[in-house]
Amino acid sequence: MSVWRSLRRRVLTPDVSATRMDVRGFHVKSAAGRERLETVGRTFLAGYAFAAEAKRPTDAEPSLEQVPTGYRGFAYEGAAMALAMRDGLPGGGTRHVADFLDGRARHHIYMVYVGVGWAMARLPRFRWSTLHAPDPLLRWLVLDGYGFHQAYFVTTRYVHQQFRDERFPWPGHPYANSAIDQGIGRASWFVGGTDPETVAGLLNRFPEARRPDLWAGTGLAAAYAGGASDTELRRLWDLAGPYRPQLMQGVAFAAAARVKADLVQPHTELATELLCGMSPASASKVTDEALVGLPADGQIPAFAVWRERIAAAMVANFGS
Repeated sequence: MSVWRSLRRRVLTPDVSATRMDVRGFHVKSAAGRERLETVGRTFLAGYAFAAEAKRPTDAEPSLEQVPTGYRGFAYEGAAMALAMRDGLPGGGTRHVADFLDGRARHHIYMVYVGVGWAMARLPRFRWSTLHAPDPLLRWLVLDGYGFHQAYFVTTRYVHQQFRDERFPWPGHPYANSAIDQGIGRASWFVGGTDPETVAGLLNRFPEARRPDLWAGTGLAAAYAGGASDTELRRLWDLAGPYRPQLMQGVAFAAAARVKADLVQPHTELATELLCGMSPASASKVTDEALVGLPADGQIPAFAVWRERIAAAMVANFGS
């Protein structure tokens, strides 16, 4: 490794202390829950560091592939953030994320797009045009990543004060804030320490119109990141109330992300069984079937139609 790449890693990589729950002021449910969420954060930053020092994006793959399967997706997400930062900073080239997706990262495409959203939150807006998000359907996951970042690092404003930027400029569509809210809901699973009562309390302070997207994000985090027992997942179901279809849709997204990357974990199996009444493979299949015949983007983007179809299919299968 060259001296320059080593320096780049040290300069670009955030301090791991920023992922500690006491630093963030997040709710701690238990020592085990704290360790799980902090391991997610440490793994994200490890992936970031692998990509920050890599000569070529795919050079990070051997290190990423050594990360335990339960956390590997977070490492790819962190790597995608680092590569998007390299795309966004002057003089570093603009094909890092594109080249990354030509390799094994294509199996983690959902996490890569989310990681690009983390970079969006750190880059000045005039550099957002450098971000690689060519898929018109999945580009909304960039905003999910942006929302997660803001809720995780600017928690008081975005979670406790329910801030929303009504003039969010990218991609110039009113659906942007719905996608951002999914990320805020996903981060709220971390802010609330995977405690259903605490998480539901956070979400239900938001205006009612925002809650469906927030609950979808929480469902995704509960199934992808885990941290809840069977009893706690059942309680999450009870607390979701009218937002159960969106909760199930988020769980299905998480199942699809893990299935496509061959990273299915027991906690994902538990969440899909209890909250969707099916296996991760079956939930992933629902997301694929909902893609068939999607309309082109219009006033309602195809991504929103996709989510609605998934939620409807889950309700038909399991009930609301």
